[in-house]
Amino acid sequence: MTFVTFDPDQLVGGGFDAAAFVTSTLAEDLGDAGDITSAAVIPADARFTGVMDSRDAITVAGLPLAEAFFRALDPDAVIERLVEDGAQVAAGTDLMRIAGNARALLTAERSALNTVQHLSGIATMTRAYVDRLTGTGATLLDTRKTIPGLRLLEKYATRMGGAQNHRMGLWDAAMIKDNHVAVAGDVGEAVARAKAAGIARIIVEVDRVDQIEPALAAGATHLLLDNMDAPTLRRAVTLVGGRVPTEASGGVTLETIRALAETGVTYVSVGRLTQSAPAADVGLDFANA
Repeated sequence: MTFVTFDPDQLVGGGFDAAAFVTSTLAEDLGDAGDITSAAVIPADARFTGVMDSRDAITVAGLPLAEAFFRALDPDAVIERLVEDGAQVAAGTDLMRIAGNARALLTAERSALNTVQHLSGIATMTRAYVDRLTGTGATLLDTRKTIPGLRLLEKYATRMGGAQNHRMGLWDAAMIKDNHVAVAGDVGEAVARAKAAGIARIIVEVDRVDQIEPALAAGATHLLLDNMDAPTLRRAVTLVGGRVPTEASGGVTLETIRALAETGVTYVSVGRLTQSAPAADVGLDFANA
């Protein structure tokens, strides 16, 4: 599986440019006229001290990026992160203290909060799924069902929630799905072509147990068992017999994930972690004396 690490400036090795992300996000909000509200209402030299906090119990993600937004507009801002990404915090927990130029910090506020709310929402949902897997031996995977342009950030957030990243894109492993099989003719032929192309990791989606042996015989290195109920998954895992990792996938919910994991699969993948996670309730409040 692919991992990238995060610091306040960029996702190192993952191709993510935090500075460009911050710049483009602020430009989207500022337009040509800038923050006309802050410019009209707040004196140029006014100071602001505030606290970012969570209104709900959440798993935190995105604070380094929030800091980058504030520093982009006020490089001299005093910022103290009170928790680290990946922390599970109770409702009412202070996450960050900031102090600096009022116009600058309030202009950056929404971009910073949007990022933390979105990424913490993903991390929080992910943590709930991870907790359901406790004791089963299965590992939670995310998917490529991400908002275009935000994949690296969203997959970072799933890691903060305790999941492991699946493919980062189309480039780091073959995944042969039903449409690939339909065009190639059958599972074995599709896998054989991928192996002949020199691809090391060949993930194969199977939705029937009779596809398992042809896929393995042709060289599959990972089987995605698609939309199988628990009894069928258990049978599939038995047939595979530990020869390759197995992955339960398709329509997995909090209510069903544990039963699926208890069949003995290596992984369970959940698209809704990035596709459907609600934003966390995080705010920034004025805290001047």
